[in-house]
This record gives sequence, structure tokens and C-alpha cells, in this order.
Amino acid sequence: MRPLSYILEPFPVDCHFFIMGAFLLTVTGQVTMDMESTFHQHPASNESATWHSGRYWQPKGIPTPHPCGNFSYPPPPHDKKRTGPRPCPVCYVPAEQAMDSMPTSLSVSPVLRDLNYVIEETSVKTELEGGSTFGGHPTLQQRNESFDIKESMTVHCGFVKGMKPGRGTLFDINDADLLEMEQCHGIVVASAIFGNYDIMQHPKNINEATKRSACFYMFVDEETAAYINNSTELDRTKRVGLWRVVVVRNLPYDDPRRNGKVPKLLLHRLFPNIQYSIWIDGKLELVVDPHLILERLLWRENATFAISRHYKRFDVFEEGKANKAAKKYDSASIDAQLEFYRREGLTHYSPDKLPITSDVPEGCVIVREHIPITNLFTCLWFNEVDRFTSRDQLSFSTVRDKIMAKVDLKLNMFDDCQRRNFVNQVYHKDVMRQKSSPPPRLSSNIESRSSNSQSDRTTRFQPGKPVRNGRYKKPRSRCRHSGRKTF
Repeated sequence: MRPLSYILEPFPVDCHFFIMGAFLLTVTGQVTMDMESTFHQHPASNESATWHSGRYWQPKGIPTPHPCGNFSYPPPPHDKKRTGPRPCPVCYVPAEQAMDSMPTSLSVSPVLRDLNYVIEETSVKTELEGGSTFGGHPTLQQRNESFDIKESMTVHCGFVKGMKPGRGTLFDINDADLLEMEQCHGIVVASAIFGNYDIMQHPKNINEATKRSACFYMFVDEETAAYINNSTELDRTKRVGLWRVVVVRNLPYDDPRRNGKVPKLLLHRLFPNIQYSIWIDGKLELVVDPHLILERLLWRENATFAISRHYKRFDVFEEGKANKAAKKYDSASIDAQLEFYRREGLTHYSPDKLPITSDVPEGCVIVREHIPITNLFTCLWFNEVDRFTSRDQLSFSTVRDKIMAKVDLKLNMFDDCQRRNFVNQVYHKDVMRQKSSPPPRLSSNIESRSSNSQSDRTTRFQPGKPVRNGRYKKPRSRCRHSGRKTF
């Protein structure tokens, strides 16, 4: 067996790497909150972020004991200028070992073995808050019954207007694309851009074997497709880099963000033969091989569903306040949804909920195994998004708690700093336009006074250079680092 080498890469934001040695500890991604607060502000526990070998499931292909068994986070770097959430080092095994550790069969789904979906070609809204035509307008009674988990179940899960999702069901997809999607049998990495809201980000550092075996799908609407066609040349296989681009027509919602919840939560309906999926929002750039992510978050933890918890907020009611303050959705709808959940029994997060570590996910990345119980979870989560607001982090804990009250859902809510290790976040287009737009033009009288007062002086600034606090600051490389330490 080749010797192990442990490499610590203290990269700041936007620096990428290639997998080297036995495993890589990296810091990549966007920097917006002190890493120390990621671990020490949690209201339920002051435990340090250390994993012990006894907690791991040992898959085949990984040495015993697990090479990451005694790994712990290093102390957070001291930097007064960088006070936001940061990525933290993550212990990955080599790509070959991660691929070898992929289970040969799917996990056993607890209780639920056979999951079917409601088909209603003509659904009628019978209640004030009964969802959409695409979702089938489930009644509150049907909603409540869907949480009574049995061995065989039939539930609403979008696409109610036809037998085959994507064919005359709204969220319609070309038959050739549907056929190709059915050919995916192992791992799919999926994302979506609707309303031309984001710039397509391309996966990096992907193992060649993964490129051949995994599927990478980007769902777009016609507006986004037109932009892509004007800015990038699609080849005959409809690919841009690794992404296989699929154009969706007859979208079920007017809101592009709500349309994005369809592939985000219902990938098992679009890819009926897939074993594992990694969903990343359109604003994210994947920078770690999918096999490494699956090994770290699912296979190593013996989990079937993984999602990071919010770096700062753990309470749904606090999340609702934050959404209202940021005008993410209209306040009345958020209040109505949270009041509905409160009447059902939702309480503020507290240490009494341990071992549950948070009620608020950072939902831009979802990693899961496709088995009946996780498919049910995302179906019912989608139904809440369809019935109430599109802010899926508000409904996550309600669905999770109702399911976990009935069965043992193997859920891994991991630290958000780990998510920031394998994806980089890019601004939405509207934010980027605001940042790149020129400053407002001065009025004519101000321009006149300014030109007269400076006509005999030579400015020390070059045209177009950014000026901050009255002086020009020389830009520094965003990829500087303190060096690589090899142990």
C-alpha cells in the first residue's frame, strides 16, 4: 500500500486545488463569517468539531482504521478583517478509495418499502391554501395522512397531471432528454438556472473516472437557454463543459425561485434510476469530486441524507424574522406559515432537541441516497413549499421532525463550513450588476465646481481605479496563502 501523506492547504477565497496524496485538508470558498463562531455560537453544545474513528462506518476500499478517524479542525485563523463564515478543512480520502467505497447496494429504507405518487389529470383546489395545479392541491387531511408512514404509500409529489414526469405534466422536458436522463444509474450532480438569474458555474477538480461515470445536469428555462446560446456554443450533445443542459418548458410557477424547487427536491422523479444525487444551487461552483463528498457526508457517516445547518441561525422563528428583514418573501405569508407550524407544535430551538443540532438548514446543497424514505422526505418537503412560501428552510424541520417521529431517518446535518469547502458561492446576476454599475453621474453644477477647483492640479489616481477612503489601494491577490505544510 502506498504511504499516506497529509497535506494542509490554508487557501483563502476562490483558490482551487487538485487532489494529492492520501487525503487533502483544504480551505476554499467564500469568506463572510468568523470560523470560530461557526462552532462556538451553537446554543445546544460547546463541543469541538472532532470526529473519532468509533463513529464511522467502515466501507470497503478504505484502510482500517479510517485515515480521517482522528482528524479535528485546527484552531480558526486570527484575522480581524475577516469576520464572516468561512470554509474549514475537511478530511477527504483519495478519489480512488472514495470510488471503491461506494456501496454495492442501496441502504434499507426503514418501514417504507413501496412509494407511489398521486396522478390526477384534473385536480381542483378545495381549500384556501391547497398548493398548485402542478402539486395536485393536496388537502390538509391528505397532508396529515402523508406523515403516517407505512410499508406502502401513495403521496402527492408534483407532476400529478401525467404518468411520466416531464411529459405533459408541466415542467415539461423533451422526450430525447427524458430518455437520456433515464440512462443515469449511479450518481447525478444537478443544478438549475431559471429566469436567467445566475451565471453558469462549471465543476472543477473532477476525477476523470467520475467524468465518465457520473451525470451532470443543468436545468434551464427558455430565457436562460437563449442567453446560453448567445454567449456559449452548445455542442451537438447539448453540453457546456461537464453540464448536460436541459431546457424546461411550461413551467408550473411564475416565480423562478419556486420553479427551482422542482429539480432541487424532486430529482428522484426526474432520474428514476439514480442511486445518489448532489444538488447545488445555480449560484454555486463545485470544486471537489462528487465521490469525495459522498464518502465524507454519507458513506462515512452511514447516512442517507445530508444537508448543512445554517452557520448562524438554528431557530425557524429567527429564520422567519431574518427572511422578512431581508424581504425574501412577503411578511404576511411567512407569518401565516410559521403560525400554522406553531399551532402544530413547532417550538423554538433549544438544547432539549439534541441530538438534533439545528432546525434551520443551509439548503443550497443537498446530498442524498435515493431510497423510499428519503424520496418521501423530499416529496413532503416539496409539498410544504408548494402549499406555503418558497423559503424551503422554513418548512424543513417540520417535515424532518414528523418523519423522524415515525422512523429512523439517517440524517447528517453537518457544519456549514464544510459545505463552503466543496462549493464556492458566486453572486446572483442582479447583485453582480449592482456591484459593477458605474457611480451615479454628478450634476452639472457640481461637475463644474469640481473641474474648476482641480484644473491646476494633477490627480494621483488613474482613471477607472477604485478609490476607497480617499486613497487608492493596490489590489492584492485573492489566492495568496501562507504556504503548504506537509506532514
